[in-house]
Amino acid sequence: MNKSVFERTHILKELAKEFGFECCGISASGYLKEEAPRMKKWLQAGKHGKMQYLENYFEKRMNPSELVEGSVSVISLLYNYYSSEIQPSEAPHISMYAWGNDYHKVIKDKLFLLLEKFQQQTGKINARVFSDSAPVMERVWAAKSGLGWIGKHTLLINKNKGSYFFIAEIICDVEFEYDTPIENYCGTCTQCIDACPTQAIEPFSVDASKCISYATIELKDEKIPSLFENKIQENLFGCDICQQVCPWNRFAQPHNEPLFKMLEPIKKWKMKEWTELNMEIFNKEFKNSPLLRTKYSGIERNIKFLLENK
Repeated sequence: MNKSVFERTHILKELAKEFGFECCGISASGYLKEEAPRMKKWLQAGKHGKMQYLENYFEKRMNPSELVEGSVSVISLLYNYYSSEIQPSEAPHISMYAWGNDYHKVIKDKLFLLLEKFQQQTGKINARVFSDSAPVMERVWAAKSGLGWIGKHTLLINKNKGSYFFIAEIICDVEFEYDTPIENYCGTCTQCIDACPTQAIEPFSVDASKCISYATIELKDEKIPSLFENKIQENLFGCDICQQVCPWNRFAQPHNEPLFKMLEPIKKWKMKEWTELNMEIFNKEFKNSPLLRTKYSGIERNIKFLLENK
């Protein structure tokens, strides 16, 4: 089934809509020569904290051909997770992306189905799908394909839809019609920088070692550093402050994904229920949740820290 570049592009973007992706952009694959020195400098400055995995597979991170031999295109897709639901008052804050089922599996399942259907219509291709599951510079590729710009808080912002999105990729060995980057519309706005309780954000760079999301999710230490005392606010798992204050998120619309619907404990529990949590209940209630990332021990540590800093 020999399809033209135009036909392939049209089929792909229609299938992306069919599988619930809000946006689909495509860029030519290649070595990220501008990003590589910036990433090296950021790592050398220790701004990745104790996330040693970010030091690994540097060449794969910068070159899609290291992940998919002969790669020609990087397809970037956005999947909305913005919700109009709210947590109870007096409940510790769970980052919105973690309110429902684990996005890795939800989105990857959709990507596999999308790729399968695409190949049924266009022929077999060499491709791999990714959803925050491999060393891929997802925000960089999404920006290259015109899906938005990387904001001062380093998250991707879409002009019409805000920033509450998961980013996914298909890297493959066939050519498409390529999209182009758009202008950066942050302008003189510094609301994300000003609102960060720990001053983790510099323009277009985040010191992860100062970030509340890092401290409550990625950091595996037995104790949260004193830097976060009286600054962690009510954040139990992650932090949405820089997104909450971003003016572009006034355009965010609620998602339509049943699997991202707020889990019952997140919907109903107040601090009392969280403090009474044990490992058995945690494993039962959050078996399909992103909260597994920090394990029960991490949630227990975070609750203790919140109570000590209340």
